Amino acid sequence: MAILSGFLVAAPLFVAALPAAAQNPLLPGIGAKDRRVVVDATHAPWNSLVKVQSNLGARCTGVLVAPRRVVTAAHCLLNRAQRFLPASSLHVLFGYERGEYRQHRAVAALETGGPYDKERRLDGLVGDWAVLTLDGDAPEGMPPLPLARVPPDAGTPLMLGGYSQDRAHLVTADTACAARGINDTDRGPLLVHDCDGTRGVSGAALLVRTPGGDGAEEGWAVAGIAVAAVSGPNPRNIAVPSAAFVAAVEGNTPSLR
Repeated sequence: MAILSGFLVAAPLFVAALPAAAQNPLLPGIGAKDRRVVVDATHAPWNSLVKVQSNLGARCTGVLVAPRRVVTAAHCLLNRAQRFLPASSLHVLFGYERGEYRQHRAVAALETGGPYDKERRLDGLVGDWAVLTLDGDAPEGMPPLPLARVPPDAGTPLMLGGYSQDRAHLVTADTACAARGINDTDRGPLLVHDCDGTRGVSGAALLVRTPGGDGAEEGWAVAGIAVAAVSGPNPRNIAVPSAAFVAAVEGNTPSLR
């Protein structure tokens, strides 16, 4: 049985009955040929990624989507009793590399995608997102990324990068992957993709190219956030589409921006 596994540095968080496949129990979500490469975390779009940590030691990736807002995976914020940690125990590191970071921000508030599915069914992944409101603006030179309002069509080129379990002190990325379609569940759609990513990359941005025009430069947008991986030689991994959390990111409370 293949494993549908959360990317958090812990035992697998999600298990589903899937077709039998070769497994890599240490690195779920990585295919037979690992396409990940080390990328320059000081250059766009990787300079918009952050490391999210808790006082309990859990570590995931997040992405800056507003001057004081970071999106990550909700399962990264659970304690051992499977309850959400208080905002006061969460921290965001900007420009993290090789044990050092440019700046730190505490988390002032958080909003999640609803009750966490204790049964860990596939449709429970739809709410596996969290928006962190920081206690101050992000550092200069670390720009927020826009959110894509519509999931990419199957075949659309994507990228996925973050602080993987096996290379936790560098940003590694799959820059040659693609969307594979939408999985509709009772609670909403999930985005299926084939980007290599494993534990530690939960909450990382699934990036899609945005066209230029009308004076705007070509760039990158967040199509979704990585939340789970299927083990096997040809992974089909799972992301929550940005449409699920765009309203929480764009809330009208001025102090939260």
